[in-house]
Amino acid sequence: MDAYDKGSEGRQDRDSRRIPESRRGPDPHRPQDSRPDPETPASSVPAPSAAPACASPPPIPPPPSSSPLSAPSPRPLLGGGSAGPEATDRPSGIAALSPRYRVVAALALAVVAVTACVHLGMVFLHLAPSNTVSKQHGKTIDDWIYPEFEQNWKLFAPNPLQQNIAVQVRAEVRTADGDVRTTGWYDLSAQDGEAVDGNPLPSHTQQNELRRAWDFYTATHDDENRPNGVRGTLSESYLRRITVMRLDREDAGGRGAVVDRVQVRSRTTNVPPPKWSDEKVSDQPTYRLLPWWEVTSADRPAGTGAEDGADAAAAVGGGAEADATGTDSPAGARTDPLADHPAARTARTEATGS
Repeated sequence: MDAYDKGSEGRQDRDSRRIPESRRGPDPHRPQDSRPDPETPASSVPAPSAAPACASPPPIPPPPSSSPLSAPSPRPLLGGGSAGPEATDRPSGIAALSPRYRVVAALALAVVAVTACVHLGMVFLHLAPSNTVSKQHGKTIDDWIYPEFEQNWKLFAPNPLQQNIAVQVRAEVRTADGDVRTTGWYDLSAQDGEAVDGNPLPSHTQQNELRRAWDFYTATHDDENRPNGVRGTLSESYLRRITVMRLDREDAGGRGAVVDRVQVRSRTTNVPPPKWSDEKVSDQPTYRLLPWWEVTSADRPAGTGAEDGADAAAAVGGGAEADATGTDSPAGARTDPLADHPAARTARTEATGS
């Protein structure tokens, strides 16, 4: 036994000499020497470890739970951190509004929905064939549709429009000197076309006012320009007022001139067929000439001074006749409210030759 023990100690001594001291653990069979090794500096002597020689392995974490009832991971916030469960359950949309604003939003949506339904119903009754509802409420339907929502089926008709119709007007004007002359023809349709071309948002009047007025006139007059009832007279007055307004914009007759009469005509030309078609149409324009219309003060644009000019021109004739016959009004009496108008005074001066 002694020899065996010595042999074991001898082998352990040889093994310990081959393994460096820094990598060799403490020997349980060898008493610990607390004295420092003279050949090893004090700074390199390792401090005794309080942990046991054979440390237990770290515990294995449990696998993540796959239960659907597990709490969701908090969402990261923009400023850092995470949102708690109260943030994930917060409502969105209209439900996030206060009760007062919910009522306002509901009322706004209801108004929009009702307006859309009413508009669709009005358009349907306007386009549908004549029926009991459209006959009974025709005026209400027309007031809703015209002029902004007018609809027609001419584009999809069996024979769509294949003509270009231009509305032209000329005027008989009284100049500031008292002369009467006739202007040339003003192509009002061409002016509207120039205003619309290149304009991304043209006005409704530029596109449809003159065209609708002419369609209204032709639909309520026969080929001899005789009106068909009250609507015919109304369409004539409507067209006349539009032409007088347009002539006033163009300053027809020059500065200070007054429009006494107007005459309207239409110039109709056929749309040429495509090159691949064998259809032959005439390229000569046709005209429809309307009679001369007297312009009244109700036809003139308000606030332009044309009303006063027309009345003054009418007063010129009466004043000139009175001066020529030598009849004067009684002293202190004024029978003509425009007797002191500058145009009337000028006409009286020229009539008396003074």
